[in-house]
Amino acid sequence: MPTWTAERVEALAPDASSVTAARSVASPRQWSAAGHDERAVWGQCRGYLAAVDLLDPAFSCSCPSRKIPCKHTLGLLLLWSSWPEAVPPTPAPPWVDEWLAARAMRAARAPVEKKPVDPEARARRMAGRAARIGAGLEELDLWLRDLMRQGLASAQGRPFSYWDDVAARMVDAQAPGVGSQVRRMAGIVRSGDGWPGRLLVQAGRLHLLTQAWSRFDDLPPKVQADLRTVAGWSWTTEEVLAGGRPVRDQWSVVAKAVVEEERFTIRRTWLVGATSARTALILDFAAPSAPSPAGLVVGTEIDADLAFFPGSWPQRALVASTHGEPESIGEWHGSATFDDALAAHATALAANPWVDRLPMVVSDVVPVERDDGWWARDASGSTVHLQLEEDGWWTLAAVSGGHPVGLAGEWQDGALRPLSAWSGRRAVMLP
Repeated sequence: MPTWTAERVEALAPDASSVTAARSVASPRQWSAAGHDERAVWGQCRGYLAAVDLLDPAFSCSCPSRKIPCKHTLGLLLLWSSWPEAVPPTPAPPWVDEWLAARAMRAARAPVEKKPVDPEARARRMAGRAARIGAGLEELDLWLRDLMRQGLASAQGRPFSYWDDVAARMVDAQAPGVGSQVRRMAGIVRSGDGWPGRLLVQAGRLHLLTQAWSRFDDLPPKVQADLRTVAGWSWTTEEVLAGGRPVRDQWSVVAKAVVEEERFTIRRTWLVGATSARTALILDFAAPSAPSPAGLVVGTEIDADLAFFPGSWPQRALVASTHGEPESIGEWHGSATFDDALAAHATALAANPWVDRLPMVVSDVVPVERDDGWWARDASGSTVHLQLEEDGWWTLAAVSGGHPVGLAGEWQDGALRPLSAWSGRRAVMLP
């Protein structure tokens, strides 16, 4: 059974407030009738019965919270990790046995057989969607040309609806990824000094997309895959697994970004292979209350086979299989300097010009505060700008203490958004 450390427990929380609430109940005096066996851990907190299935992490609590896991189940796991004597090994009470038995019955139900796919019907559907996307991109190209003719300076006075209306039309054209890129332009206009250059880059990237899509059938399969991805045309698990041989490596989980949308949560988890030196992105879309995947905790590494999505620069991946349990990261696999990391980014952009967010993992950098913001300096003296909220900066400064640390984050629009820092053989997630 894997070790349930505090870091692993907190990584399951649906949001930061749940971690704070869980810590408030992670005390022996808050719990009674707590215990555990090889399958589960359970206890009673302020009248609420809480239990966790440890083998296939699942959570049960009688409290009215809609968050999964709630503060009580998280607090129970934190209690077990910090005060194991307060959660002794004992036989499970009847209510825990009943809950586990109900889970087993649901898992044993025969799965609904999928109807065989009609290849001709599928081809017609794909051709129809490609045509709708093409029509939408033709409209987008006209809009981009109008934007250029009017001048970038005019963009700053445009209301959000100017961008949102076009983005909505891209969604209607079944190209939601393009719609997100258009909405991003509204944020670029209000992003401070240098916004015209960043807006021009984004407009150029979208114009290149419109021109490439008009020649879709003549392009190599990998470029077609790039276009399909940037348009937001999803891939099935079967397509990904059939696309090539999975890459087995000792994958370090170095960073995680959580984005709360109105109807769902996006989790981007970044991995680095110890042998292959490849980076991989595990992308999850879940309901706002859903827990994070238990096996991908920042600061751990896992022996796994990753299946990469098709494309000219494969980056997004699925975990095809794992071998053994996660362990703490033994060595930080980062670039020696920012120049080395940016050279790798240049190679990625040369292969796929529509990649707009890339991982950056570096070693031995020192956070530096200047009048114009927060920066990081590497061993060669080169610096990059950091996109951080104030609490994230103070966390990073505290972890560093003025000494070099490892840093992992996302590079976008000429700046680094740090997501975690590595110091003292421990990874710390940044707010």
